[in-house]
Amino acid sequence: MKKKNIAAAVLAIVLFVILLLFAFTTGSNSALEKVSTVNGAINSWVWTAMLFGILGTGVLVCCGTGWFQFRHWHHWWKESIGSIFSKKEVRKSEDENSISQFQSLCTALSATVGTGNIVGVATAIVAGGPGAIFWMWIAAILGLMTNYSENVLGIYYRRRNKNGEWSGGAMYYLHDGLGGKKGCAKLGAVLASCFSVFAILASFGIGNLSQVNGITDNVEKTLNQFGVKSGTVLGMDSMRFIIGLILCVACAVVIVGGLNRIASVTEKLVPFMAIFYIVGALILIFWDGSLIGPAFKSIFAFAFTGRAVAGGTLGTVIRWGLKRGVFSNEAGLGSSVMVHSNSNAKEPVTQGIWGIFEVFADTLVICTLTAMAILTSGKVDLTTGQMVDPNVSATSLTNECFADVFGRPGSVFVTLALIMFAYSTVLGWSHYGKKSWEYMFGEDSTLVYRILFIICVFLGAQMTSSLAWDISDTFNGLMALPNLIGVITCSGTVFAITKNYEERTFKGKKIRPMLSGIKKLQEEQEKSYEF
Repeated sequence: MKKKNIAAAVLAIVLFVILLLFAFTTGSNSALEKVSTVNGAINSWVWTAMLFGILGTGVLVCCGTGWFQFRHWHHWWKESIGSIFSKKEVRKSEDENSISQFQSLCTALSATVGTGNIVGVATAIVAGGPGAIFWMWIAAILGLMTNYSENVLGIYYRRRNKNGEWSGGAMYYLHDGLGGKKGCAKLGAVLASCFSVFAILASFGIGNLSQVNGITDNVEKTLNQFGVKSGTVLGMDSMRFIIGLILCVACAVVIVGGLNRIASVTEKLVPFMAIFYIVGALILIFWDGSLIGPAFKSIFAFAFTGRAVAGGTLGTVIRWGLKRGVFSNEAGLGSSVMVHSNSNAKEPVTQGIWGIFEVFADTLVICTLTAMAILTSGKVDLTTGQMVDPNVSATSLTNECFADVFGRPGSVFVTLALIMFAYSTVLGWSHYGKKSWEYMFGEDSTLVYRILFIICVFLGAQMTSSLAWDISDTFNGLMALPNLIGVITCSGTVFAITKNYEERTFKGKKIRPMLSGIKKLQEEQEKSYEF
């Protein structure tokens, strides 16, 4: 890309983000309504196409790999989380330009385990009823192999940048994988650029504005419960102003240190916050164990009917379940592959296995615990599937469930969980956006992205409009579309790599491993293999 084109592209993105933030923070109601109307029309089209695409891609890769996640469940469990204490290279990378497999998992989980696991699940239940959770599980089961496929392709098509750091992601398997097919060079390049631009914008949305806004709202509500009042500073709410500054500093000190510092923080933060939340949720669920059975029953009972939603349909239940599931685990978006590609793993399948565990932990564990905490709280009528209070706010539902049992400490618990989840998401997405920016504009310009990202952290704390969540949804869908095209068109490569791995690992065949789509890297990586 020529320097003039790069400058024009950077300027266009900067202006777009500034205008978007201006609409969020200072725009009139009429301006916000216009933005909301346009976004609503785009969102509806994008998500309809995306949901069909994600389901279809999930079924394709599950069938093409012979439902690897079920056939080899013991193997992927042992080779992922089960290998942490038995394999040193899993915990620590000897290559300073890459991170360990465990660090890549934690950084990926830091980005996926966010407000979607708390607020997103509550939204699915309020809008789609208990049955939405069933479809969230379906999205996760298929997403196990979608995420696996993305990571396999990410490792296979990655390369080192001029600083020696690994660079991989959907843009690379679109450019080299799809683009390497006869007559598809231009298509692959265009889709790779589209993905990168959408990922940059999504990093400001789902990875920044909505997360910071969620933190600020919950901290503000919790402080209000303790009688803390707000004033004004420079025409802004003083409480939000202070929260924004604190978050700016907390994010900046990590982000400016690059991936190694982000990974160093997330490998400590993610296990702690996961255990912290899991223990708290289990206590709430078993507080009245008699409701556990009826809660599970309601999930299956309302999965195939729209009766759980006031004036709703089966399509509403399915859409909200799939939508929140994808929003939470991001399988199909092509996001987490950008950090998995920085792993010290040589085998594409090895890193693909960590992708399976990522979706399992995010949706099938943490999201399920949130759902059960809500459904056993008494705030949902398990016989009708409807909310006891039809005016309940999805953003505060989980908070209220904990507060009803534990009082103010319960509210503080959820606030702390949200802060950790959302903060870690901001850190993870800063890397995704940076890698996408790097693909478009080169390594030397990434400082511009980091500065903009940190500024957005402060502005996100000042927002009072829920439009940020809606636009984040749209950007998610837009970046998923080119990624899904890449996964589908390169699925044959995924199947071949998987079969090659199975032949060598389970049947002991001495055949050449498939490690990289780049000849030089293939030869370099396979030196330590015997075949």
